[in-house]
Amino acid sequence: MLFNSGMASSFSTVWPVVHHERRALLQDLEPLPAAHWQTPSVCPGWDVHDVLAHVIDSAKTTRLSFIRRLVASRMDFDRDNAVGVEREKTREPAQTLNGLRAVLSRTSGPPASLATRLVEAFVHGEDIRRPLGIRREYPPVHVATALKYQLRTTTKMGGGKEIAQGWRLIATDTAFDHGDGPAVEGPAIALLLAVSGRPVRDDELSGPGAPVFLQQLGIQ
Repeated sequence: MLFNSGMASSFSTVWPVVHHERRALLQDLEPLPAAHWQTPSVCPGWDVHDVLAHVIDSAKTTRLSFIRRLVASRMDFDRDNAVGVEREKTREPAQTLNGLRAVLSRTSGPPASLATRLVEAFVHGEDIRRPLGIRREYPPVHVATALKYQLRTTTKMGGGKEIAQGWRLIATDTAFDHGDGPAVEGPAIALLLAVSGRPVRDDELSGPGAPVFLQQLGIQ
């Protein structure tokens, strides 16, 4: 496959970040007690073990396998995700962690923007960490790249374009300012989670528009 200079730059920028996030997730989960693996994640209907299995499945997906799987699932993304989780989730979490170790350095993915790999790494990382009380500092500039992608993508395709419509989103930890309307300010990761349909703490966002924005998200 040929890459132009812009694509090559994105390739060389995105994948080191993704690989770093995978290693960080592995380190956070290695000492997790067995009972905690069934903790409900931020993803409705999935526990933290399920989300980890999805992370592994996503990392193993190729452009060709994505198309084949989507046809097999009759174009149902949710069904395809469920099949992937069932395939990668083992009886013992330690074995599932071995699956994560095996994909730490992979550079495959579905036929979509490389920014989706950042979205997956950051959002699913928090899907797992938040209910477990694990804190992580994500690189704001790369979170902003993921956030920009989500704001260009409709909710039907997993983005947050409609959620952000009518608001001015301002990151407090990196150079990011998007949209028009009442200002909603906060760390890039909180903005990313919010437009990705994830709940955030009411103390993470501020600004004139924050109360109504949080209410819109079902938080207040």
